Amino acid sequence: MTWWWIADFVLIVVVLPVVVAILIQVLIPIFAIRQHADDIITAGAQFGPHLDEITEELVKTRDLVAVAGPEIGRYARAIDNL
Repeated sequence: MTWWWIADFVLIVVVLPVVVAILIQVLIPIFAIRQHADDIITAGAQFGPHLDEITEELVKTRDLVAVAGPEIGRYARAIDNL
């Protein structure tokens, strides 16, 4: 019976503080990562209203790229002939 008391004492005095220390070392980065993730979500939510403002410019850019595509190929062939 004495050995059980000694084992209980060792468990409480040695093992339990080690487990708590390891748990703290794991939880600190978890909370830091959560804070960074919340910051990313907050910053990412700010892009939505701005994207609505540039929709017309994006459509215009897409149309200009479609028109310029064949011209760029013609320009590259002209450079190769030099």
